[in-house]
Amino acid sequence: QMARLNLILVWLFFSTLCLYSCPSAAQLSRHHYAKTCPNVENIVREAVKKKFHQTFVTVPATLRLFFHDCFVQGCDASVLVASTGNNKAEKDHPDNLSLAGDGFDTVIKAKAAVDAVPLCRNKVSCADILAMATRDVIALAGGPFYEVELGRFDGLRSKASDVNGRLPQPEFTLNQLNSLFAANGLTQTEMVALSGAHTVGFSHCNKFSKRVYNFKSKSGVDPALNEKYASQLKSMCPRNVDPRIAIDMDPTTPRAFDNVYYRNLQQGKGLFSSDQVLFTDSRSKATVNAFASSSKIFRANFAAAMTKLGRVGVKNAQNGNIRTDCSVI
Repeated sequence: QMARLNLILVWLFFSTLCLYSCPSAAQLSRHHYAKTCPNVENIVREAVKKKFHQTFVTVPATLRLFFHDCFVQGCDASVLVASTGNNKAEKDHPDNLSLAGDGFDTVIKAKAAVDAVPLCRNKVSCADILAMATRDVIALAGGPFYEVELGRFDGLRSKASDVNGRLPQPEFTLNQLNSLFAANGLTQTEMVALSGAHTVGFSHCNKFSKRVYNFKSKSGVDPALNEKYASQLKSMCPRNVDPRIAIDMDPTTPRAFDNVYYRNLQQGKGLFSSDQVLFTDSRSKATVNAFASSSKIFRANFAAAMTKLGRVGVKNAQNGNIRTDCSVI
């Protein structure tokens, strides 16, 4: 038993060591551009701020873009690549068609601002620009500000087929969410924290209509849904509604990055069943309650989970490069 315990302790030591010294995370540092483009964070922040003042959609669009990028082939800006005659890229997979154009536009504008500085031209990766822009939109919407690790290279591949099964779906169970996040090195607590991104943003009616019209229950409505909220959803999303109609993910404070998302879950106001399950499943309920009761705890957990998300599948000079145009490999 003792020998086995020692083995486990040694394994734990080396696996945590890996967080800091394994190839993917090793090259990332907060000061990666200190010599090549020292003012990069301010340049990106100013460009993002300008875009944010034009439209609030900049916030959820950029945040979702980063998440969809990192979960498919790692945080390597592969989601930004445009399809060509002989390659259907990630962004054209059905799961990515709902990514709002404002997210892509935010990165394009920030990249142009960086490249307008002679010292910085073609020195900063699109993957890093997306990571910085994501942090900035979160802070602009009232969320936590955290230091971003930099040094990612842009990926050399973007295929729609790579997206299959890599992104969470609105009807996922806790087991399905946990296994998908675990495949990216993220824990259940981190998954619950990252789900808090649904405190901003919107969804189209067809993504949740099954919960209010075709649920396997007498009324056809998911019993986990708050009755009043279900009625509101029905009035906003009548049966044959225009598929372009969008509904706020957080019906209470849709334009603030806060912990109200978790309070909504406590009241049965999670828009997707994959949101509501975080509260109805006893394994994650305590985490939801903790984040609902303390903005400080949520913010700290969210920032830490975003940092860890940003380390997923990072490319280096051997398997990546720095794109001159984010949409072209």
